[in-house]
Amino acid sequence: MNNDIKIAGRLIGPQHPPYIIAEMSANHNGSLELAKQTLSMAKACGADAVKMQSYTADTITLDCDHDEFQIKGGLWDGYSLHQLYRWAQTPFEWHKPLFDHARKEGITLFSSPFDCSAIDLLEDLNAPAYKIASFEAIDLPLIRYAAQTGKPMIISTGMANETEIAEAVATARDNGCRELVLLHCISAYPAPIEQSHLRTIPTLATRYQTLAGLSDHSLTNTAAIAAVALGACVIEKHVMLSEDSGGPDAAFSLTPPALSALCEQTHAAWQALGESALTIREAESSNRQFRRSLYVCEDIAPGEPLTPNNVRSIRPGFGLAPKHYDAVLGKRATRALTKGTPLSWEDID
Repeated sequence: MNNDIKIAGRLIGPQHPPYIIAEMSANHNGSLELAKQTLSMAKACGADAVKMQSYTADTITLDCDHDEFQIKGGLWDGYSLHQLYRWAQTPFEWHKPLFDHARKEGITLFSSPFDCSAIDLLEDLNAPAYKIASFEAIDLPLIRYAAQTGKPMIISTGMANETEIAEAVATARDNGCRELVLLHCISAYPAPIEQSHLRTIPTLATRYQTLAGLSDHSLTNTAAIAAVALGACVIEKHVMLSEDSGGPDAAFSLTPPALSALCEQTHAAWQALGESALTIREAESSNRQFRRSLYVCEDIAPGEPLTPNNVRSIRPGFGLAPKHYDAVLGKRATRALTKGTPLSWEDID
């Protein structure tokens, strides 16, 4: 259960630091140069990978005036779907320059494809993995086509019910995917922290026998850090180059300082998990001497009984353990004991 997987040589699993994906999405704001700078920034901040999205407005929706194609409310109120995706798309002709730049920077780049033509493009560029977005988790033909590449897959589960998740997992596995991660996700932008429901993460791992992680759209790093404590092996957060760079997803994206903090804090949270064992830790060993023990607190003559007046449980810890206090009271000293002597069995008749 929950065997490690590998993306571009990086092992991912419970015994490895969390895999941090910086989601660029549409925050290049229509600039290839800004997209390249975002890749460089993510590398500098400590992310393991950058993820982009591969679609065009025409491959993801229709340019249509019907009411159901209009966005009403939320961050993108007033846009049609086609207008939003035309603004947000990462042009297909940018993909090769971005993959080349990622290799130059030494950071992994992969993408969320939104149709089969995007997978074909990404295969030509030797993308190391595929991410299926929450909104596409019910697109079983898309999942099947991605799985047939044999590459590792990450599937977000936002809005999906148990049956839909099971269908997505089965489709991936039945079509050749052997390395699979499910990401718990709340598909709200931004996502309210009180609706994070992070206890879903170990449920995903157990129920579907996969690695699990978090695709987080909340406004802070709190949920991501807590997710690591619940076993999340992958953390995905949207990022932007700066607060001034803007972009469709800027309202719920991390700036470079916040991304650096995410990488550092999730790694520290993973380190803090350690192992489950009721043993003395190396960092504690030097302080054991300062625990309490039984000491002579007033001079005691040979043959004199030990009483609460001349024996106490105090620090440091070189005498008998405090649990023996009741047993030594009333016993007689075998020799003269001066104040400050740690009590031992040899001192007691």
